[in-house]
Amino acid sequence: MSPVFGHGRLRLYLLKLLEESPRHGYEVIRLLQDRFLGVYSPSPGTIYPRLARLEDEGLVTHEVVNGKKVFTLTDKGRAELNDRMDELADLEQEITASVQDIAREVKEDVRQTVRSLREELTQMARDIGHDNRDLRREQKEEWRRQRDQAREEWRRQKEEWRRHKRQWQEEGERWQHEWRRIWEESWGFGGGRQGGHDVALSRMLADFVADVHRSSAAGVPDERALAECRAALDEAAERIRRALRS
Repeated sequence: MSPVFGHGRLRLYLLKLLEESPRHGYEVIRLLQDRFLGVYSPSPGTIYPRLARLEDEGLVTHEVVNGKKVFTLTDKGRAELNDRMDELADLEQEITASVQDIAREVKEDVRQTVRSLREELTQMARDIGHDNRDLRREQKEEWRRQRDQAREEWRRQKEEWRRHKRQWQEEGERWQHEWRRIWEESWGFGGGRQGGHDVALSRMLADFVADVHRSSAAGVPDERALAECRAALDEAAERIRRALRS
């Protein structure tokens, strides 16, 4: 299993999937397969005991629909998810990085396969010149068939790559929207607990944090970059305090 799901992190991701929508165990397994491009496929023996444990802890509940247990997140489970929002954001970034590594490996495997096919076809073309006319015609046809097959495979892999790229982009946009929604719910937007100006300011802060998360997804910062980010945030906080006092 990928180290992305260390101790307690699969549990957190299950809460996240159930927060999106009620799901049965097989659907959870399929979603994880799709997320990791089929490279990681959790077994029912991994998923179902964890769902049962979450239910014992009161974090999820279930009802039987068409003979299947459909699990739903409870208020207690939603509260734990909100408390671990920052950890979930880090986990999403790590999963995205893992999927990108997998995609790069798949792309390199495809390139190597095409390279090998080209070498074999080149050698086949050389051999054709030493055979009789009938055999030469058959080999040419085979050469064209394998060439077309290689082209089709390359085209299919390029299309698959584009599809995964769109999927990552859509997943990133969906996560940013979900993260902002959780932020707004945590601060009570629309609940009457804040004035109009407080709500507007909190939404501005939510947009600011979401933008920072988007920027940080580009790579892992080193200590120097973190220090510069900390200084920039301190400066921004001081400017906000001065603006609010004035």
